[in-house]
Amino acid sequence: MLCGQPGGAPARVLMFGFLSGIKTVFAGSSCNDIVCTEQCVMSGHFDKKIRFWDIRSETIVQEMELLGKITALDLNPERTELLSCSRDDLLKIIDLRVNAVRQTFSASGFKCGSDWTRVVFSPDGSYVAAGSAEGSLYVWSVLSGKVEKVLSKQHGSPVNAVAWAPSGSHVVSVDKGSRAVLWSEY
Repeated sequence: MLCGQPGGAPARVLMFGFLSGIKTVFAGSSCNDIVCTEQCVMSGHFDKKIRFWDIRSETIVQEMELLGKITALDLNPERTELLSCSRDDLLKIIDLRVNAVRQTFSASGFKCGSDWTRVVFSPDGSYVAAGSAEGSLYVWSVLSGKVEKVLSKQHGSPVNAVAWAPSGSHVVSVDKGSRAVLWSEY
């Protein structure tokens, strides 16, 4: 398992297992989000890189540089694709089987509102969602790459977090002002 150091501490990652104890490794840059599969840990960083760590060797096996600081990561339900959000106002799907960007999402009006703006796949992997600086929630179709819905008029500040219910029946978003909105029709 991998965890970032809080506060202004140097960019380090703690890797630990049930039998092997804890080991601290240098992450290379401030880590902003992290996800994992059974064999790999993926970390998103302020230096615009996604780092792929091998759990067995506890080393970086690949780095992928994007155009903006990485704010969030999420895995699709099959754990074959990685979704990223970055400060260049783009969401990208990376195919983990070939380690290449497969799809890029953008929209007129969508602006990543902070260094911690979250992004998420829908439970069935058909959609991706992210909040925007102007307070709207954007939902894109993975199949078409186009914006399906822009949910607005409920937030008064940048939307920083979004989560999908496991059933897919609703989405919740939270803005910088701590207002949470439950969207049942998207």
